[in-house]
Amino acid sequence: MANILIFDSGMGGLSIYREVHRALPAHQYFYLFDNACFPYGELSEQRLVERAVELFAAFTRQHKVDLAVIACNTASTYVLPALRESLTMPVVGVVPAIKPAAEHSRNQGKGRIGLLATPGTVARRYTAELIQNFAADLEVSLLGTTELVKMAEDKLAGEPVELARLARILAPWQGDAGPDTLVLGCTHFPLLSEEIQQLLPDVTLVDSGQAIARRVSSLLEGASQTETAPPGQIFCTTVTAKALIQARAFHGEGFGKLRLFTP
Repeated sequence: MANILIFDSGMGGLSIYREVHRALPAHQYFYLFDNACFPYGELSEQRLVERAVELFAAFTRQHKVDLAVIACNTASTYVLPALRESLTMPVVGVVPAIKPAAEHSRNQGKGRIGLLATPGTVARRYTAELIQNFAADLEVSLLGTTELVKMAEDKLAGEPVELARLARILAPWQGDAGPDTLVLGCTHFPLLSEEIQQLLPDVTLVDSGQAIARRVSSLLEGASQTETAPPGQIFCTTVTAKALIQARAFHGEGFGKLRLFTP
């Protein structure tokens, strides 16, 4: 049985956990969300790298971890090199699903894809390289926002999603001129996929969850699995009333009580 760590600044990594757990149900899962520094999209690159390295060093001293998933697009683009240099375990990052979106748009769409992500991910050179490598022949539009991150967190806390607010954010893509395929380039955004689909009913939504699950499965090929997996363990970096409410979403998926983690 492998110990798998899912890491994010908030609850967005739940979308990744669901896909990985679906593929590999009989392992031990840890979920660590750094809500003391949420959202990562608003941190400087230097601060983000320092924070992630600090947390991982402390967490892996206290818990045996065989593989880690950085379930945050913003963190993945910045901290993967530093983490891979400091850790001996495999570390899997999340990148926008430009390649599968482009393939889908060529085969079944109109050759127009959109990327919905945080401003940091939209502006990253790595993102531009993905578009150049896999979608250079297509019409690509980009929209950066942190509002959906907070809306997804609020949804997990039991608050209703403001469709009018979401419609204003997605307004550039509504109508016939919008994309046929939309990349959800932040792990929080699939948590709002139902609402996004309501506003963009003819658009195919694509995210990285299944690709991450395949990658984790390949890295853990041959690892033993138990018939009955132990309960997942969930940790936050500051205990708040909102975090306790949000954690209920994990309780329904086999996680235990929310615990405080301090590096």
